[in-house]
Amino acid sequence: MKYAVVLVLGVLLGAGVAIFFLGVAPAKSTPGVAVRAPENGQNPPATVVIGLEQSFVDAVLATTFSGLGTPTFHLGQVAETDQITPAAFQGGGCNNSITLLPEGSGVKTGVQFHNGTVSAPLAFTGNYSLGGQCMQFKGWADTTIKLYFEEAKQTVYGHVDVQGVNLEGVNPIANTFITVFVQSAINQRVNPLVLVSEPQLSLMIPVKASNGAVKAHAKDVRAEILDGSLKLHLTYEFSGVKEGTAG
Repeated sequence: MKYAVVLVLGVLLGAGVAIFFLGVAPAKSTPGVAVRAPENGQNPPATVVIGLEQSFVDAVLATTFSGLGTPTFHLGQVAETDQITPAAFQGGGCNNSITLLPEGSGVKTGVQFHNGTVSAPLAFTGNYSLGGQCMQFKGWADTTIKLYFEEAKQTVYGHVDVQGVNLEGVNPIANTFITVFVQSAINQRVNPLVLVSEPQLSLMIPVKASNGAVKAHAKDVRAEILDGSLKLHLTYEFSGVKEGTAG
């Protein structure tokens, strides 16, 4: 993404300087292979299609913010033990954190399906200690979500790709540094998203007369992104499992 470049004492300072001094943690790699669209609109045999409507996603997000609290995570260096925590458990003062908001800066946080793309504007507020001062900031991140499928774990993942960070009322010099922090936090604390896990993807169909079951293993996942909905095309491979051998 492009960062604002400012002139300070005749020297151009931009994202390159911020990255040099602070370091931007690269986005965590997402397992699996990229999910593609169905070929020529046709599905191979043993394929089922499940749909996800925009209204369903909106309801999940609304419940998250109202029932669980606004998600908050810390900025700065990455540690494997860092966890997203509700804002209510964060202490006061300058705690180097970013909090997602249901709405802010003229943007509503959500996931949108349109024109073959999954976009996710994220409104946020936060603070960071910079140069001995506590910088309060707010704004929104323009992101897209790419889908990945890992057959071995029978899991569909989402990878959040930050396209741009828009800050409000931040000093131009601090803007560059805070942008780097925000991008790093989203890259490291959000990715990868588990969208569909093995319990939801795998199938086991009991056949009592044969003293066993038919096990369905997803071999391929395709995505059809329409305006207002997402359709996952799941192609399965079937095998017979006798009672006592399932696992």
